[in-house]
Order: sequence, then structure tokens, then C-alpha cells
Amino acid sequence: MNTLTVTPDEAGTRLDRFLRRRFPHIGQGLIEKLLRKGAIRVDGGRAKSNTRLEAGQEVRLPDLSAEAAPRAPESLSKADIAYARSLVIYEDDELIAFDKPSGLAVQGGSKTMRHLDGLLGAFGEGEARPRLVHRLDKDTSGVLVAGKGAAAAARLAKAFQARETEKIYWAVVLGVPKPKRGEIAGFVKKTAGLGKGADREMMTAARQGEEGAQYALTRYAVAAEAGQRASWVMLRPVTGRTHQLRLHMAAMGHAILGDGKYVCDRPTPEGLPQRLHLHARRLVLPRGKERLVIETPPPPHMAETFAALGFAENLIDEGALYASLS
Repeated sequence: MNTLTVTPDEAGTRLDRFLRRRFPHIGQGLIEKLLRKGAIRVDGGRAKSNTRLEAGQEVRLPDLSAEAAPRAPESLSKADIAYARSLVIYEDDELIAFDKPSGLAVQGGSKTMRHLDGLLGAFGEGEARPRLVHRLDKDTSGVLVAGKGAAAAARLAKAFQARETEKIYWAVVLGVPKPKRGEIAGFVKKTAGLGKGADREMMTAARQGEEGAQYALTRYAVAAEAGQRASWVMLRPVTGRTHQLRLHMAAMGHAILGDGKYVCDRPTPEGLPQRLHLHARRLVLPRGKERLVIETPPPPHMAETFAALGFAENLIDEGALYASLS
């Protein structure tokens, strides 16, 4: 049997969608069959395919490794293993931290065959295989951690759930937010978009008490400006809802540069890379009385934009900006 812990980023996801993301090679028919037999349980109880999951819940199900899969972990090529190891920026007895590049999916889907979860076999199989404890959007780059084994993954997942971690993102947004420091708060919910597959999933504003509504809180601080065309913004998602930062900035009228899903009516500066400019810059994890700080520089397309707009790390007080987001 396998026991999976629902991460904060997966809260509100339907059980069947959660399972298909974790096991992209299994079909809806098998999921329904196992649910009817009671072989899949959530916190020890029976569940339905449309059950909405909560962060920290445990999903118990049979070992599905024997099911036909398009790519078994042991089939990883030497190139895949080398690539997976090249992404490691920190490792200790409890976790592995990766610098996830923009464009690499974290988990698989019906049309996503290459993803970070599928590369974790490069670090061990069975109980030794690392387990993801949070997620990033495919086009978001930056720090992503996996726990070494079930116990470590559960501890890390609980730290995320209890908001004992601190995540700081860097973004380039259209225009300049006013005021330059503040909070964006409200209720959000998942809804169907206009695209296909995973692209259909979008977040929209919701009312308190509305079905599926979850509270979302983001703190932000402007680090630098390029006239009124664009600005470099530090973002701290106090809560961890799907697409939270992208939705909040677009709703504020300052969509993230390169975001084709959450947009606003401000013009996009010409001559800049049209890729999502959102980077998980810094992750702080509790370690007893100490804190583990993991950071990674922005990806090449953001570095190119920084240079074009005149943004430079040595011209800002990064520590003061982070303190303002606490």
C-alpha cells in the first residue's frame, strides 16, 4: 500500500485529479474501480472521485507500480539521471532541493511525459525515493524541495500546512503597484477555463462561503521600477493556493510579464522575453531553533529582462524587503 500526503498546493483538488497527477499512467476507469471496492481511502474513510482534498490529508491506495506505465522509473537514461542531478542545489539527510527550470512540469498529466516527479527515481526507488511536498507551476522557476522518504516528506508537508515555512518569489509585473507595499487578500476558487486539459484549470475571485472558496493572502513589495512600464516585485504567498500570485497580481491590474492566462489591460513593454517572469527565489524551512534558507538566482529569461530594465540586486536592500513581507 502507498500513503500519499496532500500538499498545501493540492488543497481543493478533486481526488481523481490528484491521483491522475500523481500516477499519470493510470486511467479514470481504474480509479473508479478502486474507489468502488474501497481500496482508495482518505484519512481512513471511503471517498468518491469528486471528493475535494484538504492539505495534510492522507490518501491510502494499493501499489500501482505494476500497472502499465509509459515509462518506468528504472528506465531512466544516463542523460535523465545526469539532468536530474544537475538540478540539485542543496541536499541533506532529510531533503533534496532543486532549482526547477521554467518549462519543466513538476508532475505528469495526460500529455506531460517529462516531469520532475518522474525524474526522482534518479535518487532511489521504493522507500528511498524522494517525495514531493509542494509544487510550482510548469512555467514558474525556482526552489522546489522533496523529502527523503515518507517520514521526512510528512514532516515537511506539515511544516508547509502549518505555514512554518516562508516562500519569497521574484516577479516582473506590468506597471508599478500602488501602494508599493501591501497585501492582497480575498477568497478564490477553481473554475473551468477556456483551454484544454490542465490549461482549463483557472482560479477566480469568490465570495466567502461559496462552494470551493478558499482564503488567499499575498504580501508584496516593489523592489525597483522601470518608469511606469514594469516593476520588479517581491511576493510572499502567506497561503498556498493554486496560481495565487498570478491571479492576485492580475486582479490588482499588474499582471506578471509573460502570463497568458491571468492578464490585465496594461501594455507589455516591447523587446522583452515573453515567458512567465515568476521565480521562487527563496524558501525558508524550520530546523529546530534554526532556519534553513535555500535560494537560487532567476532563470536566463528573467536575467535578460532585469538587464534590459536596469534592475540589479546590488541596488536594492534585499533583507529589508524580505523583512517587510514578514
